[in-house]
Amino acid sequence: MAKLLRQAILSLLVLTVLTGLVYPLAVTGIAGLCCSRAANGSLIRHGDRLVGSELIGQPFDGAQYFWPRPSGISPQPYDGRNSGGSNLGPTNPAQFDAVRARIELLRAADPGNTLPIPVDLVTASGSGLDPEISPAAAAYQSQRVARARGLAPKLVEQLIQRHTRTRQWGILGEPGVNVLTLNLALDATSGADR
Repeated sequence: MAKLLRQAILSLLVLTVLTGLVYPLAVTGIAGLCCSRAANGSLIRHGDRLVGSELIGQPFDGAQYFWPRPSGISPQPYDGRNSGGSNLGPTNPAQFDAVRARIELLRAADPGNTLPIPVDLVTASGSGLDPEISPAAAAYQSQRVARARGLAPKLVEQLIQRHTRTRQWGILGEPGVNVLTLNLALDATSGADR
């Protein structure tokens, strides 16, 4: 019995060191060498100032900016330390009220826009941190942004196309537009600063 107990304890220690120390350090080291930008959070800097990450959404609410997908995180939206959705189903009255309020906000911000509102502009994701919106959501907002910035709509559409990520290998996922990088490109184009 003592021999079995010693073997079990030794196995536990060896596996703990291998899977708890050696493997994570090796993976972290390889990731740092192969793709250091992604391994360090895909951070975006504007000069010497950190403005965000390509991987985590952040709020934009001015008419001159593209708005992200709503965050279901509370009390502080887009808080990377508190990822999660609201867990409200489509028939829940609170979810229905939240969607209706978001629709009213979008209509009030651009009353002349008669396009159908894309679902990702009125519903939060499961993580509450989505950095991207659909190309349809970006197209829905393009006229408002162009008017607010005094830019030609064609220029705004070109920026949307430049910042649209296609499906991985042509088949995986859906196309998406990174809101932060698109808004930074708009700022650079029109000389504005957030």
